[in-house]
Amino acid sequence: MAATGLLLLIDDITALLDDIALMAKTAARQSTSMADDVVTMTKVATQKTAGVLGDDLALNAEQVSGVHSDRELAVVWAVAKGSLLNKVILVPAALLISVFLPWAIVPLLMLGGAFLCYEGVEKIVHSWHKRQERATRKAPVKAAAKPKPALTPQALQALEKSKVKGAIRTDFILSAEIIAIALGTVASEPLIEQAAVLAVVAVLVTAVVYGIVALIVRLDDVGLALMARRGAAARSLGRGILQATPWLMRTLSIVGTAAMFLVGGSLLVHGMPFIEHPLESALAAMAGWPAAGLWRFVLPHLVHVAVGALVGSAVLAVVNLVQRLRGQEAAAH
Repeated sequence: MAATGLLLLIDDITALLDDIALMAKTAARQSTSMADDVVTMTKVATQKTAGVLGDDLALNAEQVSGVHSDRELAVVWAVAKGSLLNKVILVPAALLISVFLPWAIVPLLMLGGAFLCYEGVEKIVHSWHKRQERATRKAPVKAAAKPKPALTPQALQALEKSKVKGAIRTDFILSAEIIAIALGTVASEPLIEQAAVLAVVAVLVTAVVYGIVALIVRLDDVGLALMARRGAAARSLGRGILQATPWLMRTLSIVGTAAMFLVGGSLLVHGMPFIEHPLESALAAMAGWPAAGLWRFVLPHLVHVAVGALVGSAVLAVVNLVQRLRGQEAAAH
């Protein structure tokens, strides 16, 4: 009797183990299928964010340039960590907003776009003021150029912190757009797959962008290393890289500023149907034009830059007015 009961118990355990094995196989198949789906959706999402990635790259390369050469990689690493932290905040926030407040996505992106355009206008105005100051200080007779005084360690540290903060702040808005675009590609998928795709896109984008930024800011080292080699071709290439690097940095500065208006303007236009719909109609009407592809590429960018410049100028005017009123109030007290 006891032996029969033991055999029945062993049989039950065997059947249970068979059920567990079957469920494990089914779960493994489902996990593999989900992983394949996540990889496919990640590829699609990354392709759709490629345009913003170019702007992100130009902006961040320009933002982190200008610090001491020994600290360039440290600054890039600090900004990359800040970018990852931005995405750690943005991915759950985007998922929660898409579930509970889907109507808030466009207004929030528009606010980010307005801030980005404001920063672009402020940067241009600041650069113009600096140029004006240099012009007024110039002596009528050209004197011998005096070497610029070296920055103190405290000043260098302050510049570095300012660069890092500015780059992380700008990255937050660009990351928000990237996450929003990626979320739009997987909006109809289960929540777990949305989260997986957004997490993969966030890590992949950060690694690619800041890996290339690190390479750009250390191009002079690459040039010097090539010039130290014996081959004439390597030395020639190294010399070319060293000569091209200052021009590349100036170009990135211009492209980075333009990207502020392109990205910010596109976010603003997306929330302005009175501009977006006529623009779409105009693009559709250009289908039969000569060089239609070029026109359909140029026109949206021109509209985005124009809207971004106007909104950024308006925001800067309001900020200056508020600061002036506060200054007057402080003086009165």
